[in-house]
Amino acid sequence: MLQFFRKKSSCQVAKDRLKILLISDRVNCSPEVMELIKADITKVISKYMKIDTGNMDIQIQTKGSKSGRGKTPVLYANIPILDLHTK
Repeated sequence: MLQFFRKKSSCQVAKDRLKILLISDRVNCSPEVMELIKADITKVISKYMKIDTGNMDIQIQTKGSKSGRGKTPVLYANIPILDLHTK
C-alpha cells in the first residue's frame, strides 16, 4: 500500500495524467472521476490481496455491442498481484 503514496517522477506523473485524460475523453468521464474509480478499485482489492499499484493499469475503452446498436464502454484492469492475504 505504501507504493501507492510513493513519489513518482514528473515524467511518470505527466504520462499518467495523459492516460487519464485520453481515457476520460473516450467515454465522457472526467479525469477526477477516473481517479476516484482507480482509488476505489485499489481500496477494495487491497482488502483481499497485496497489489502493485505503481504498475496498475485501468482503462475504459469503447467496444461494439453484441446487438449492433453502437459502442459500449468497457472497463479493463491490469492489476499485478504481489501476495494474497490468507485468513
